[in-house]
Amino acid sequence: MKLKFKDEGQGIICIETHFQRPGLASCYLIQSAGKAALIDTGTARTTDNILQLLELLDIDRSQVRYVIPTHVHLDHAGGSGQLMAQLPQAELVIHPFGARHMVDPGKIAAGSSEVYGEAEFKRQFVELLPIPEERVIEADDGMRIRLGTRELTCLDTPGHARHHICIWDSESRGIFTGDTFGIAYPELCTEQGPFMFLPSTPVQFDPDDWHRTIDRLMDLNPARCYLTHYGSVDKPQELAPILHQEIDAYVATALPLLGVQNPLDELEMALWEHIRKRLRKHDNKQSPPEQERLLGMDVRLCAQGLQVWLQKQESR
Repeated sequence: MKLKFKDEGQGIICIETHFQRPGLASCYLIQSAGKAALIDTGTARTTDNILQLLELLDIDRSQVRYVIPTHVHLDHAGGSGQLMAQLPQAELVIHPFGARHMVDPGKIAAGSSEVYGEAEFKRQFVELLPIPEERVIEADDGMRIRLGTRELTCLDTPGHARHHICIWDSESRGIFTGDTFGIAYPELCTEQGPFMFLPSTPVQFDPDDWHRTIDRLMDLNPARCYLTHYGSVDKPQELAPILHQEIDAYVATALPLLGVQNPLDELEMALWEHIRKRLRKHDNKQSPPEQERLLGMDVRLCAQGLQVWLQKQESR
């Protein structure tokens, strides 16, 4: 895979992970005073590109002090074991609920192989390597990390997943948001700005927590957010209301199907209707087949997440 990256300024580089297609997922390198950290890792197939970038920037592998997956979903953390094996001085920083899955990824590997099929799992993710427990730091809410002359703060940010952290960088006044501040694919940007939508990916969508998390992030008055999907967005205070509206829209889309047996197809159709209406309003010019290419996987996963959420509502 060809190395592709973008210098975001202020010692931050956005790295293409080549997951599924270009422009879908990224990770980030942060540099400060001879030290470096990686936020999110892509999959095992991303590792060589990250190592190439370090060499290109004349960063010795021993200078990388932290690898920080925002959560354990494999497009964000699948390459953690491979990276840690190549970075001798690095420690892995992860939400306490996700730490055990990094030390022993067997459960995630088995579940993912069941979902994707073993051959497809190997094609996309290769394998998940365990990380020695002594190299794993559990990031409690508010934990601060010193990286050279800058300080990174780990924030507990549930909503998309209970084991999700965001990282506040006081130097850039930016937040590395993983999936918490939504998705904004470059192809869907128009003169109106980025097209923001939410990944209610299985299995821990929690609308109340997500509302609170977005409010908490905006209380920091960030200058920008660094999304895994995809790249940086400016003026997040103007985008946050869209995400709040989307949380409510997802709930409103799902609730009429409460009690319906296996409503996955109905949820997917309803989400497409909602999203295509928003795309038209956003002056999007892609054809329906192109929209399907860009968003089809996400819409299906969002529908699965809403189905799990409905099942939880029924059980209550």
